[in-house]
Formats: sequence, structure tokens, C-alpha cells
Amino acid sequence: MKSVIVGTAGHIDHGKTALVKALTGIDADRLEEEKRRGITIDIGFAHFELPAPDGSSIRLGFVDVPGHERFVRNMLAGVGGIDLVLLVIAADEGIKPQTREHFDICRLLAVRRGITVLTKSDAVDAETLEVVRLEVEDYVRGSFLDPAQSPMVAVSSLTGAGLDELKSALARVASEVAAKNSAALARLPIDRVFTMKGFGTVVTGTLVAGTIRKEEELEVFPAGKRVRVRGVQVHGSTAESAVAGQRTALNLAGVSTEDLARGMTLATADTFRSTLRVDALLSLLPSAKPFKDGARVHFHAYTTETIAETRLYGAKQLKPGNEAYAQLRFAEPMLLLPGDRFIVRQFSPVVTIGGGVVLDATPSTRKQRVEDATAFLKTMRDGSPEEVLAARVARRGAIGLRLDDVPGEMNIRCEEAAKLAAKAGLVWCNQVLVAPAAYAEAKADALQAVKKFHDANPLVAGMSKEELRDRVNLGPEVFYSVLGKLAEEKKLEIAGELVHLPGRGVVMKDEEAESKKIIEQAFASAGLKVPSLKEVLASLKVDKIRAQKIVTLLLRDKVLIKISEELVFHQSALMDLRQKIAALKNSAPKIDVARFKDMTGVSRKYAIPLLEYLDRERVTRRVGDERVIL
Repeated sequence: MKSVIVGTAGHIDHGKTALVKALTGIDADRLEEEKRRGITIDIGFAHFELPAPDGSSIRLGFVDVPGHERFVRNMLAGVGGIDLVLLVIAADEGIKPQTREHFDICRLLAVRRGITVLTKSDAVDAETLEVVRLEVEDYVRGSFLDPAQSPMVAVSSLTGAGLDELKSALARVASEVAAKNSAALARLPIDRVFTMKGFGTVVTGTLVAGTIRKEEELEVFPAGKRVRVRGVQVHGSTAESAVAGQRTALNLAGVSTEDLARGMTLATADTFRSTLRVDALLSLLPSAKPFKDGARVHFHAYTTETIAETRLYGAKQLKPGNEAYAQLRFAEPMLLLPGDRFIVRQFSPVVTIGGGVVLDATPSTRKQRVEDATAFLKTMRDGSPEEVLAARVARRGAIGLRLDDVPGEMNIRCEEAAKLAAKAGLVWCNQVLVAPAAYAEAKADALQAVKKFHDANPLVAGMSKEELRDRVNLGPEVFYSVLGKLAEEKKLEIAGELVHLPGRGVVMKDEEAESKKIIEQAFASAGLKVPSLKEVLASLKVDKIRAQKIVTLLLRDKVLIKISEELVFHQSALMDLRQKIAALKNSAPKIDVARFKDMTGVSRKYAIPLLEYLDRERVTRRVGDERVIL
């Protein structure tokens, strides 16, 4: 069954609550003070079903709002999630100040469907009713309530006159309302919190998107607390789930009423993040005063209310009736997403002055040119979904955007984000998306970094991967993707942990090559009675740093082998030693230190480190004071 949320709007005492009761049989005034004073103070709720023109049924949930100017903030808490509005105007009073403010609010919130209802028709004669009708028609002309496309019905909640006509109009208009997306990520702005005996904590709200099921885990924003849905009610009836467009009550486990309040939001867990600022398109009412950059306002979105500081992009002032891109900086965090509509009211005196739509709830904190910021926001406003994703990825450069973070930024599921990424031609680096231009730049930067390293370090065979990653400042997913791509394109070669340009090895000057030869000959000619490495290096023409790099090369190529902190041997001497020890196995399978010294002609200074080296190499195994030849 299709569910549609209907909101009332209009001046105080124009009969909104009486009309809802006449239609549904439910008194939406639930507070004792409301009944005692005879005025609506807070939002109230009712529901009933109507047959649609096609024979199906439509469930209508009513949000009845207060009409007094002192309670506009309560009105705003209820009107955010409505699908269509009943603009209620009393026939005996006509258009009044709150009629105008409520109507402005509905237009700023982009309400697309509605019915103009002339109540208290029994209180005036036919001629007066016709005069009021003409006045109201002129007032709403050109809006979503234009008489050419939207019904206007005169009724009397007291006598019942016109109610059947209104029900028919409701059924027709409600059937034209596009169904909300029940497959989207769930969001329920909370408008009531209370305890119900035998159940515990209960919250209510209009489910603006997605589906919420019994036993599902949700996250409370902005607190971040996890809760479990113990039970679900839809329009007062128990259900297994609630879908977008329904008035919903949830019995929650894991939270108390003290932890919750109107203005918080329940949403799909592990997806969204609260924000302290948004970039938006801000529209100013023609009736408002010129709006200055930096002005503070009362900000309202769904059931949330806070103070915001407004920064205009590229302007010092916004003129009445105009619109501009702006950043709104909040006094407290809240959950907002692209496409959310909002209302702003003047800080003092408090009157509605404008509203708009959120374009980006994760704006960049880096200082940027106004031209770049506005170009990005224009894409957020007018671009296709794949253009929007491409722009969001591109602004992050080579750092990229994790696929898991897209739902929280764009209010879409990962599966849809993956399809959009393919359409937009984005580069996949494991689970990180990168713009093609940024990826190409990262490749060029990596190549340039390796080239610079070679130029600065001719005696080093290559650059370590970690040093290269630090130089190009990339996350691991993007870095290893870039490295793999450059290797695939044969622009880089990878040898273990080293990266180098193809065909680029160690490049030595004449004195460096001569020094390398001197070092190698010094150890090769010494056999096992090797000199001190420091002594050999001290005799060279090159400086100490280059000499050490040459030694590092010889060790890397295993021309020299270091067996202890102080002893380095030529690989040929150690190979001869291994062969001699192996030859002893059949005649003398064991050898001790004394025999080893006699056989090699070395002192204990060399003998012990050499025997320990042979143990490590599994040529021998120590057993007591002897070595068994393996």
C-alpha cells in the first residue's frame, strides 16, 4: 500500500486541527495544554486510508502543525518530511501573516504537491466565499498550488460540507506523488521521544528514506550511539518493517529517553558522519532584508534546529529574492546529506528569511579559490550522478576516495557507486577511486622521484619502495597500483624492495670504480686473514660516504660477505673454506677450534667468527666444544 505524508499549513485558528479530525476522526492535539487553551502548540499526528483513483488504497499520514508565530520552530520540525500540503485558509479571515510564512516555508522546502483548503465555509455567505476564493487564487498563482494544476476546496469541519470533495482531491493528488525510495539508505529524523509502559524507549518520526526492520541495528546521530530496533509500528499498527513515506514508531533497545531528543536522526549504521558545516545553495525570500556575509541565522532541517554562521561564496551580500552558494557553519554537529532542504530564519527578530538545499555535507577544509568552489558546487547542483561522483573523486587528487566513503558523501549504496565509477571512467586502486588525470600525475611524479634519486645517488642501485611512497605522498592502495602499472608499462623495474629505472644501475666515476677495485682486491688477496675495513677505506681517494656506498654495493652483490660487525671476507675465500671443511667429513667428521686454527692458519680472533658463520650456513653444527661437519 502506498504511503503519503500530508502536512497542514496556515495561520492560527484557521481550523487545521479541526480539519484533520473531521477527515480522520483523530484529534491531533495530544497535549493537555493544547486542549485547555484551544490552540495547537506542537506537531500532532493522525492517519487514515483512502481509495485511489485506480482502485488501490493509499495510506495518508497527517502531520498537523501549530499556526501561531511563536511555534513556527515546532511547525518546521514537522513539515520537513511531507509529500503534500494542505494550505488551510479560513474563509472568514482570508490570508494572514502565518499563511504567508507557512506558504513561503513550503516553497523553500520544494514541496511539489498540495491542496488549498478554504475552511469555515459555513461562517460566510456564498458571495464572501467567492471573494476569498479569488483572493487566494491570485495569491497562489504561479506556485505549486496554482489553481490551474492544484485543487482548491471549500469545506466546513463543523457541518461536513466539502469533506467528500476534499477526500477525492486528496486521493487524486496523493496518487500523483512519487513514492519515496524504500531501497535507499534509511533515515528517520526523530520528532518525539517517550517511554511506553511495558516497552521502554520509543521514538517517532517520518521515515524520509529507506526501510527499517525489526531487530535491525541503527546509529543515532550526532551521538554515534548504536541501538537495536526491538519493535516497529506504522501509523499505530505493529509491523515487521517501515518503509520510506510512513509515519513510524520504533521501540529501541540499548538506549534511554535521556540519550535521545527531537532533532536527532536514526540512520543506517557505519555509513554516515555528522558534520559541522555544509556547502549549499541559499535562496533569500523577496520579503527579506539584504543578507550580509557572515550573518548568523537559525537553521532548520527536518526536525533539527541550530545556530549557523553563513559564509557567502564570492559575495559580501545577498539581495532579496536572489540565491547564492554559501557555506553554513553550525554551532553543533548534525546529520545532513546532499539534497536535504532547509530553512533559515533571521537571528533577531526571528522570522523566516530563506532556505535552500544542501549540495555538499563534506566540504573541503583546505582554502580554495572561489571560482573552484563555485564550479564544484555547480556540478553538485546540476551534474549527473556520475559527474557528481567524478567531481568528488577529482577534488581529492591522487589520495582518491574510498568506495566505502561514497555512501556517506552521496547518500547512495556502494553497489550504485561502483556502477557510477565505471560510467565516469574512474581508476580503481583496490577499493580507492582516483580521477584519471590525478592517476596519470601520480605516475609521472613517481617516475620523476626515481629519476631524481638516481641522479642524486649514482652509487645506489635503486630507491626503496617506502622512500618512494613518502616522496610521492600516496596512500598504500594508490601507491602500489601506480607502481604495478609503471612496471607493467616497463617504465620502472622492481627488484625486491628496490625500485629503479629500466637499465639504470650503479653509475661510477673513474675514482669510484678504482676504489671499488682496490677494496675487492684487498679482501680477495687476504684470504681468511682479512684487513680491517676501516683501514682499507682510509686508503681510498674517495670520501668516506662514497666509500661506504661502494662497500654496500659489494655486500649487496655478495662479492664481500660480512660475518660479524668487524669482519668482512671476500666471497671466494669463504667458498674455499666451505669446500675444505666439506672435504674433511669422510676422514674426520668433527673439528674443534684448535684443529680449525691449524688448518686455516688464522688466530682465534678470526676462527670463532668463521666457525659461527659455518654454523649459520649449516656447514657445521656445534656439539659441546666441537663442530660436527654436516
